[in-house]
Amino acid sequence: MLFVFCTTALAQNTITVSGTVADESGAPIPGASIIVQNTTNGTTTDFDGNYVIEAASNATLEFRYLGFVTQTIAINGRTNISIQMAEDTQQLSEVVVIGYGTQNKESVTGSVVSIKGDNLNEVQSANFQQALQGRAAGVQIQTTNTRPGAAPQIRIRGVRSLSADNNPLVVLNGIPFSGGLNDINPNDIESLDILKDASATAIYGSRGANGVILITTKSGTKGQKTTISYNTYYATKEVFAKFPMMNAAQLLQLRADVAANNGGVPIFGLGGDEYLGNDTDWQDLLYGSGLQTAHDIGIQGGTENGTYNIGLGYFKETSVLPGDSFDRYSLRVQVDQNVGDWLRFGVNSVTNFSKTSGIVGPSLDASPLLSPFDENGDYLESVRLQTQADDRWYPTRDEIRRIGKGRANEQLDFGTYNNIYGEVNIPGIDGLKYRLNLGLNYRASRDGNFTGQGVFNFNPTNPSSASYDASFTRDYVIENQLLYDKTFGKHQVNFVGLFSSQKTQFDNVGYAAQNIPNEASLWYQLDDDVILAEDLTRYGTGFSETGLLSYMARVLYQYDNRYLLTATVRSDGSSRLAPGRKWVTYPAVSLGWNVANEAFMDGVDWLNQFKLRAGYGETSNQAIAPYSVQGALSLVNYNFGDTYTTGAFVNQLPAPDLGWEFSETFNYGLDFGLFDNRISGSVEYYITKTKDILLGVGLPESSGVGFTTRNIGDTENRGIEIALNATIFDNPDGFSWDLGINAYRNRNEITALASGVLRDEGNLWFVGSPINVIFDYERLGLWNQSDPGFEYLDQFEPGGNEGMIRVRYTGEFNEDGSPVREVNPDDRIVQDPQPDFLGGFNTRLAYKNLDLTVVGAFQSGGTLVSTLYSSAGYLNLLTGRGNNVAVDYWTPTNTDAKYPAPGGIQSGDNQKYASTLGYFDGSYLKFRAITLGYNFDQRWIQDSGLQNLRLYATVQNPFVLFSPFHDESGLDPETNSGVNAQGQRQNVAVDTGNISDGIPTVGANAPTTRNFILGLNVTF
Repeated sequence: MLFVFCTTALAQNTITVSGTVADESGAPIPGASIIVQNTTNGTTTDFDGNYVIEAASNATLEFRYLGFVTQTIAINGRTNISIQMAEDTQQLSEVVVIGYGTQNKESVTGSVVSIKGDNLNEVQSANFQQALQGRAAGVQIQTTNTRPGAAPQIRIRGVRSLSADNNPLVVLNGIPFSGGLNDINPNDIESLDILKDASATAIYGSRGANGVILITTKSGTKGQKTTISYNTYYATKEVFAKFPMMNAAQLLQLRADVAANNGGVPIFGLGGDEYLGNDTDWQDLLYGSGLQTAHDIGIQGGTENGTYNIGLGYFKETSVLPGDSFDRYSLRVQVDQNVGDWLRFGVNSVTNFSKTSGIVGPSLDASPLLSPFDENGDYLESVRLQTQADDRWYPTRDEIRRIGKGRANEQLDFGTYNNIYGEVNIPGIDGLKYRLNLGLNYRASRDGNFTGQGVFNFNPTNPSSASYDASFTRDYVIENQLLYDKTFGKHQVNFVGLFSSQKTQFDNVGYAAQNIPNEASLWYQLDDDVILAEDLTRYGTGFSETGLLSYMARVLYQYDNRYLLTATVRSDGSSRLAPGRKWVTYPAVSLGWNVANEAFMDGVDWLNQFKLRAGYGETSNQAIAPYSVQGALSLVNYNFGDTYTTGAFVNQLPAPDLGWEFSETFNYGLDFGLFDNRISGSVEYYITKTKDILLGVGLPESSGVGFTTRNIGDTENRGIEIALNATIFDNPDGFSWDLGINAYRNRNEITALASGVLRDEGNLWFVGSPINVIFDYERLGLWNQSDPGFEYLDQFEPGGNEGMIRVRYTGEFNEDGSPVREVNPDDRIVQDPQPDFLGGFNTRLAYKNLDLTVVGAFQSGGTLVSTLYSSAGYLNLLTGRGNNVAVDYWTPTNTDAKYPAPGGIQSGDNQKYASTLGYFDGSYLKFRAITLGYNFDQRWIQDSGLQNLRLYATVQNPFVLFSPFHDESGLDPETNSGVNAQGQRQNVAVDTGNISDGIPTVGANAPTTRNFILGLNVTF
């Protein structure tokens, strides 16, 4: 009886208290500490601000969180206590997602950048990459295609691998993301956190070798009244600048100067449909106005035990080119529910459907002496025109409308990405949880192309053609997590143990044919019943399957918020690698010291944060094509006597020893906050060394095999990053001004190649030089009679002429100053195109309810490559064959010109050394977005039932400063063409052969636009 009595009394005095911790707006605060006063018993809130703690019914709870005023609340027998914490402007307030959990910023020891969704949306765009540009130090975003729906290239702290994937891992709501980056609606993003160094990325193992981008979508808040938000905007798009092509008078003068340089004999004169009275601007006849619009509806709220958030989105963008468009429909569902005090489950789902179309590009070499109009001023039925040298079809808006479905392209993409999870509090051990994450992803893509007979071609009987390609990606991830989070007085421990399994299957099918009998069917009837066997030009299917098993353990420890430790160990096993080399284990550790929290800093009131960080970590890369270990066969058709047959040959040797590509990173950082954190920032320095690089090695022709994959070569990346934020003025009832700026510099270098080889000219790899280089002649100017050595011009350049391009000669000289040989390929040098530094800035000025925001990006130095001016684009031939870029070229009366004499010495179709004309100083300062907004006063809108109402106007890409390329061409200095995610060149007329595939270019793609936006944000 005594035992029962005591137990009953104890049960009455010790109770379980739960609740939520939120800020003044109701948003949850993850990582807040709850301590039973005068004890070592404590806990922390989870990502949704929830907590559970056992305490005496008459005890007092103390709620703490960096950046908020500490609160003490007596329990008084209550089992549910939810609070809202007031901000403390004297402390730093920010939570960052670090993967498998969160930390307040003051406790982070790795290199992490956190950006809120509201800040991303200051630049309205189709994808988060464009919005991210210039926002994060060490994160380089480069546009490789300006068509609607095209996704830019992302590089975090440069490139490491020579031929394996250099793209970062994207994690959506805790699950590795396997879809297209345009599948994520930027308006669904709550926060975006970037893990940059190995001590931070090691928790994701081999997938995080190139950095990790963690995307968290919006969620509801417990106890939140249901709210409905509607965000919309509409934008018109105009050409930023037309490509600088010659008009009729300039082209006629060019042809005359070509004739003068060839003894009065013109190479190309008037011919075909050209007339002196014409001066057609073909770009004006092609470009129109584009549009961009978005509509997003969100419904969110919560109960005492759960939260929900449902979002619907629609985005549409059209190009200034007719027929180019991108449409996306998106659905976001988030549900989180507690069942009692021990079970929590939920789902995060992102689903979208998109349609992309692009049918025509600019035809910049169209002669202005041609006209699309007949003698009555009406459009010709078909713009098939002749010059003296060429028969061409030229696109105009009217011609595209007339063709209609005669030229069609439609890519359909459907993706659904789902994280279903359950979390159980382990009874008997406070702070211990088990969590199961199940990621189920599926993506389907279909691309159809059709071109009717004679369409887009000078020949009206050119055969029709069609193609149909479809692919399907199925991906699942299962993660078993053991989580422990506990505060013991001044000690705080967080542990994550993980076992995960990931499997990805990909299959595809494709057909192509010509002479389509029923053109109305487009690409939908490419079968034997319709298409003759000889008209089937391509067919085939493909399949691949990969898997990854992983174990991981991470410990976060801090003592008194002064001394910080993060330690991680991870093992990965990849199906892509050879037996016996599939598994790898690697560690990571980082330390932090919050110097400002030391007792000896108590009197230093102006210093709020001063933290030193140092970290070391190892990661690996296995991002190569599946089955590289096994080698590959290819088929070939050939005649065996009188028999037409098909044979197989080995085109890739097996790689039985193929293993992991390793990277190790040292990272050193300093975080600071001054004057009540009105000035804050960070400085970081890092070195990343990569070895055993996964490399496709070309084999000699005598081997009879094209290539094999090996672990060969080493690279090194090093860099410095600086970020600074300042609140210059802060008066909520008057004027406030915030300013942020970041700058960074990265240098990469190849430190070793295969078997001591120092240079691989075929792949443009050189030991001691960057991974991506320009291997070309160095242009010094143009040859003029006043130049030293002009008397030996014919020995430098046999058959050369005054006004031709002069390049550096690296050979020996005779005693009389003449060269011992002519200029030849041995004079090419390796040129480093990397910028000196680059970065971005943002500023916000506000007066009461009116605010002005400016976002920009900049680059100093480096080389911008433009195929418009070089030999690659065939637009600067200086022969007068077609239209030419308007350039200042050499004539006997203009000897200080930059560009060579027209009609001079040739190399193929181009001026000799014309590739050197495409290199420009890459510097620029670009204003990406300027936004003026107004938030209506709450007193004005309460009667209408609204909570918030905001109107804003934005201009994107308003102007560019300090850009030599822009000053000469008028064009946007940001790239618009170049490489895709796998590092292969695209959208370039021909392969230049002297610049690495990893260097994007400014080419003849869809022109950059200047956008004018009106937007509305409403919350009910």
